[in-house]
Amino acid sequence: MKVHEEHKHEAHKKMELHIAFVVVSTSRFKELDAHKESSDKSIPLVQKILDKSPNIHLTHSKIIPDSIDLLELALDEYMTIETIDAIIFSGGTGLSPKDITFETIQPQLEKEIPGFGELFRYLSFKEIGSAAMLSRAISGKLGNKVIFLLPGSPNAVKLALEELIIPELPHMIYIINKEE
Repeated sequence: MKVHEEHKHEAHKKMELHIAFVVVSTSRFKELDAHKESSDKSIPLVQKILDKSPNIHLTHSKIIPDSIDLLELALDEYMTIETIDAIIFSGGTGLSPKDITFETIQPQLEKEIPGFGELFRYLSFKEIGSAAMLSRAISGKLGNKVIFLLPGSPNAVKLALEELIIPELPHMIYIINKEE
């Protein structure tokens, strides 16, 4: 058995993984703040996708505006919850002036996983063409958790979860927590 296969086999011994999902969208946040029904489609989509994955659960979610302080607060809050294995931020990874998720979270990562962003953009390219290069999707390790920064589109969230995150999250968490 090859090393990566052994790691994946061992990874499945940790049966339950928990995800926190943060939608970064000022417009969605304003809806909630005004006590209106949220037009967010990502949180229900994540729940629906993870319902098909018996060992990975969405245990925390929230919607925050594009704000450095609130991004850092959400990261700090979820980093202190021991049962959370991964934190996914959706939104704020583009090129507009309000897109600050990348600049806020990326410098805090201890180890980046460049392959995640490369594969995400490749898969996105196959779906949406050259506009995929505008995404600054990344992943990395912080403490004993994996952090993902995704575009705010539900299609991007679906692609990342189904093609990259769900297949490899147990493996990632196993490696991060492996005692050597």
